[in-house]
Amino acid sequence: MEHGAEMTSNLRSRAFLAACSIVLVGLGGEACADPSKEQLARLLKQFPKADANGDGVLTIEEALAYRAKVQGGGGQDGSRARRGAARSFPVNPGWEKEKFPDHAVCYQSPERIRGIYAKVLGSGRNPVTSFPRSKDGGLRIVGTGHSFMGPGYKTLPKICQAAGFQQPLHLHTGGGMTGSARFKWEQENGIFQFEGKPKPKLLASIANAEWEAMMWGPYFNDRPEYYLCWMEFCLKYNPAMKFYLSDAWPQIEHLDMAPDSGKGFVAETIASLGKLKNAAYGEILSVLNGKYPGRVFVLPTSDAMVLASQYFERGELPGVEGLHRALGGKKKSLWRDKLGHLGPGFEWLEGYVFYATLYRRSPELIKKEIDLGEFPGAKLDRVFRRIAWEAVTGNPLSGVCDENGDGVADES
Repeated sequence: MEHGAEMTSNLRSRAFLAACSIVLVGLGGEACADPSKEQLARLLKQFPKADANGDGVLTIEEALAYRAKVQGGGGQDGSRARRGAARSFPVNPGWEKEKFPDHAVCYQSPERIRGIYAKVLGSGRNPVTSFPRSKDGGLRIVGTGHSFMGPGYKTLPKICQAAGFQQPLHLHTGGGMTGSARFKWEQENGIFQFEGKPKPKLLASIANAEWEAMMWGPYFNDRPEYYLCWMEFCLKYNPAMKFYLSDAWPQIEHLDMAPDSGKGFVAETIASLGKLKNAAYGEILSVLNGKYPGRVFVLPTSDAMVLASQYFERGELPGVEGLHRALGGKKKSLWRDKLGHLGPGFEWLEGYVFYATLYRRSPELIKKEIDLGEFPGAKLDRVFRRIAWEAVTGNPLSGVCDENGDGVADES
């Protein structure tokens, strides 16, 4: 009986993947940019468990999340289980309640929060990181994130230095899920999986110092509440803060079947996957800006990588040899592994996207030379700067528009 139940479950999983392929990724291997409500409704009727919040409406995000969950398990002897970042994972039911446990660090006084983190650090270390207000326009930024944010966090300060100012950054990052906004909130507050073990690295500084902005990296199955808690805490102590969420970029694993060669992973497919990501994160930003209008913006790294793939196919990325190293074997590719990490040199493209969104200026206007190392080189660097500004001004969720083309955001 158990074997029969397992077989039935596997068949259902395969059926969902097949149906989802038709709706979201197409039988030809190319993603559908805008599945209709009717298509999603039919998918929901066949697979009601895909409706994560139980509201009777299947969104693109829920369909992708359920597909990821199905892909993560199933198969014979679990052989299809994916390696790398977890796509399906339990979330503490405490997130469904109106407030967090009373002992959560976020409810304590600034002095108390400072003392909690001081105890974590030990004697002789300052629990509060702070920076003086910049005279040159540099934003004081706190941030969370994982390895998809790391490249931009690394290059942004160097880009800002070339632009003539210092970039104050105070980060609490981690690998994969451990860098997500939800995970870091639980860890900093000492709640749920970190019950009684708070580590308020950012909360101590947010409550006891001045900041202008916060940045996050996205993660699978994100919900608006994972970001709203951070926003509410930040605005309590720094009422003028703004917030920036990266949308990462398309990956091979967003396809139902990873292609054996570059043939199935081309610019057109990447662009379609990028549109799906825009739709998913557009929903989250809509909720956040609905509560705090004009406060939240996207860092359109996805659009930048979509554009880069198109530039590559036109032969306009000097020195870049392939789209994906895992497919073509070329080291100098846009992506370096199946997990979706950026190829060599592309950390600068992400850094330029961060700079262009945060400071509302084209990186093409930076005159001072930047030490780029051996690669990407001056020619490719100029293309990266152009792509970054094109991505940022082309995405309405970035809040940056340049109608007159002078490289400086228009006044909104």
